[in-house]
Amino acid sequence: MKKTHRAATPALSPALLRRLEKNARAAADASYSPYSEFPVGAAIVCGSGKVFTGCNVENASYGLCNCAERTAIFSAAATGERIVHAVVVYTPTPTPSSPCGACRQVINEFGPDAIVISVCDGPGRIETTLSALLPDAFGPRNLL
Repeated sequence: MKKTHRAATPALSPALLRRLEKNARAAADASYSPYSEFPVGAAIVCGSGKVFTGCNVENASYGLCNCAERTAIFSAAATGERIVHAVVVYTPTPTPSSPCGACRQVINEFGPDAIVISVCDGPGRIETTLSALLPDAFGPRNLL
């Protein structure tokens, strides 16, 4: 198994955080959510500094739906990115929503030290770390 170098999460500038939030909000516009009518957007910044976005994509077979966070991370991984430093999630709600358990596990795969920020239509905001959302996570480190 190839070991992946994990770079420490860098300090994120206020300008980059604003950009990620703007991109996450815009990504929700592309959501395919005819069943839940709950469009979610996400934006991530990777080890290279590149930003990727994603939206939730639903399916009539509900188990095949994909969350915005995973869409963004899978898009990044498909280009060769292997490190996620930050994830910003937007939900069209009065209070912010944290990533679901499946998304937390996928974030852990590429960003165990990632900063996770949840924003919404209200003034609320959650700023935390993946390790706080998923303590003692199982991941690549356990397989070495």
